[in-house]
Amino acid sequence: MTDYERIKASCLQRGQLWEDPDFPAIQPSVFYHQVPPFKFEWKRAKELYQYPKFILDNTDSFDIVTGRLGDKWLLSCIGVLYLCKGLFYRVVPADQQIDSNYAGIFRFRLWWCGQWVEVLVDDRLPTVNGKLAFMHCSHSEQLWPALLEKAYAKMHGSYEALKYGNLLDGLADLTGGITESLNISDLADATALHNLMKTTSVVTAYRLPNAATHSVKSIESGMNYRLYNVERVDTSDGPVYLVRLGRPLTPGDTHITHFVLDQATWTHSIPLHERQRLTSITKGFWMLYNDFTSMFSRVEIVHLDLETSKAEASLSDKNKWLVKSHQGRWRKGVTAGGCRNHVNLFHMNPQIQIVLNDPDTVIISLNQHSIMEPKVIGFSIYKIPKSLTETASSLFFKKTKSSINSQYTNSRQVSERCHLEPGAYLVIPTTFEPRQEANFSLRVYSVKQLKLKVLDCAPQMLKAAILKAPPGFETSSFTQYESQFLQLADEHKTINAFELQELLEKCLPNDYIKSCATIETCRQIVLSLEKDGSGRITLSDFKDLICSLKHWQIVFRAHAPEKMSVLKIERFRDALRDVGFVIPERALSLLVLKYMRKDGMLRFGDFVSAVVLLHRAFHMFFSNCSTSTNKVNLSFAEWLKSALTC
Repeated sequence: MTDYERIKASCLQRGQLWEDPDFPAIQPSVFYHQVPPFKFEWKRAKELYQYPKFILDNTDSFDIVTGRLGDKWLLSCIGVLYLCKGLFYRVVPADQQIDSNYAGIFRFRLWWCGQWVEVLVDDRLPTVNGKLAFMHCSHSEQLWPALLEKAYAKMHGSYEALKYGNLLDGLADLTGGITESLNISDLADATALHNLMKTTSVVTAYRLPNAATHSVKSIESGMNYRLYNVERVDTSDGPVYLVRLGRPLTPGDTHITHFVLDQATWTHSIPLHERQRLTSITKGFWMLYNDFTSMFSRVEIVHLDLETSKAEASLSDKNKWLVKSHQGRWRKGVTAGGCRNHVNLFHMNPQIQIVLNDPDTVIISLNQHSIMEPKVIGFSIYKIPKSLTETASSLFFKKTKSSINSQYTNSRQVSERCHLEPGAYLVIPTTFEPRQEANFSLRVYSVKQLKLKVLDCAPQMLKAAILKAPPGFETSSFTQYESQFLQLADEHKTINAFELQELLEKCLPNDYIKSCATIETCRQIVLSLEKDGSGRITLSDFKDLICSLKHWQIVFRAHAPEKMSVLKIERFRDALRDVGFVIPERALSLLVLKYMRKDGMLRFGDFVSAVVLLHRAFHMFFSNCSTSTNKVNLSFAEWLKSALTC
């Protein structure tokens, strides 16, 4: 049972109308920042109309107006959706009623943060002077437009947020597709426009508000018209191209079969029988391609994948877009390296490899899930000589020039149409600045099959992290520590974690190094060095520790060139590699969570603690794994012991 079914059944049983606790009928749900010059009163469906309906199926009249919010971009999106009835009913389930089984709850489906989400709203709607304040129907008592707008406002946090929306984001949220915008001037000819319509894409044309060219009432500015097809007609003067397009009829509109600015071409060049054939088509109207390019400024497209396009009958004969996707996250210290300007951090970003066997035009779309505080995002594409099995190094990106770069913008979505030759490519999605955290979706649309793989590195121990003290170490630099060790040691010449802490406090030269002398770090050191379960280490173990600390200090300083005695979290992974550990992303995320300070830095003690923790984890695995399977098989008691000693 879904949440909608459960809540509705409960309300009907109790005889109560639902009140949405997540989007209450209060002022901040309408205008969060601004204070409007009017007061809102919330009314339910049966307080608004005598015979309210959720939706009327027996009419194609589109009588929706925006109201006081002025979100015409959303009205245009809904108009496009209304012309694609299969997609429309996916968003607006028609099995909802107000005149029976009414519980004050309604549901809609929106594509949100990379997945379809069912959004529930109650039917308390903001009114001014007893009339709906925002989107509503002007000639009918249908409530689906007002309720859909409320569901969309709920996802954005308030109605006010819709003032700052845009059509491309709206089309994506209402269809689940990826969007693309092209200037009419970018189209080489009518064939280029026709090619856009060969795939499972909803293609629309947009005329700028107050466009200077051809001020005519028949073509409304600020609205999107859906393109149905482009057709070539042979005439005595050569081929002529025509475009068929349309939008929902509003009350009082009369259907027109064609709209012509160039009367001479339409009347004298196109044969009568062709004109009669064209105008006999009842859906949409025809324009000469030359008239079309002079009337409209942009082509805005939403590309739909195979599964989504099945719902829309008008796309059934089109070439199907195939989609590969990845849901990821930019995380500080792990995958938030920023754009190519940050050359030493860029390699940290997620690396997504795509491999094509045939040349293809692909559309790559990066969507961020930061709705309230959007980041500036974009991506770069690198051609690579062959497929990779793990992430490319920082040296690769310093030496290799990117093949394609998207724009960087704080839009929810950044898309790029790319013609790619066969081979392997790296797609690097980034925020513009490093250290910015957000979830994202990356989708790659193609007509032909391709492979997509998220690159990472397998855990490896390249060399021993805890060094053995070399011969002669005692005379060169250790003699000063030995007597103090023996003063604290027991009769077996061993010390425990508390004694180790006291010893390090005495022996280590400055506060920078002494930051590793915490009791927690000392406990980890003892667990890593002791061999018999006694919780004590020998003088020989202590020699190895001092030798290792000197080496770790050199590595730490090499990755902290600012000489601030702290390590930026972005350099953590590379520093661990120099000590001897290759760490995959998920493990690094846990280490960052465990050790990063509030300022985004690591102290030397944090680094030491991480190194000995990794040493112990790798040692436990390799001492218990099967050489044939490279896997560990532990009883629960054995696993518990291993887990508690990490």
